[in-house]
Amino acid sequence: MNIDGVKTGIVLDHIKAGKSMTIYKLLRLDKINNTVAIIQNATSEKYGKKDIIKIDQLIDLDMDVLGYIDSNITVNIVEDGKLVEKKHLELPEKLDDVIICKNPRCITSVEQEIVHSFRLTDREKKIYRCVYCDAEHKVK
Repeated sequence: MNIDGVKTGIVLDHIKAGKSMTIYKLLRLDKINNTVAIIQNATSEKYGKKDIIKIDQLIDLDMDVLGYIDSNITVNIVEDGKLVEKKHLELPEKLDDVIICKNPRCITSVEQEIVHSFRLTDREKKIYRCVYCDAEHKVK
């Protein structure tokens, strides 16, 4: 299969296989007017299988969302057909409106307009806790 390279835009590489559609939805890539290519289950020497997203436009990306979904993602910025920047991600310290608190007694369950906010409490185990009720959420 042949997918053209990006002349000017962003390539999200090393996405865990099967996670590209989650990223597509959370980053609202359906709202941009340029081409977005999603490649799923591509062969990877390092990971076995991976997904890739190519965006034919330079846009602002929420690096916290990307880091939360998969901290192994590489964000490649391409201009005039050349790689100009390569960003490596990590788990963000804080997440707002990405994770929804599952605790039925949490204030976010009652007050719908409150931002669901979580803080990273254990980087190794990938555990976040709700800032309101301290409910635990583990990254899968």
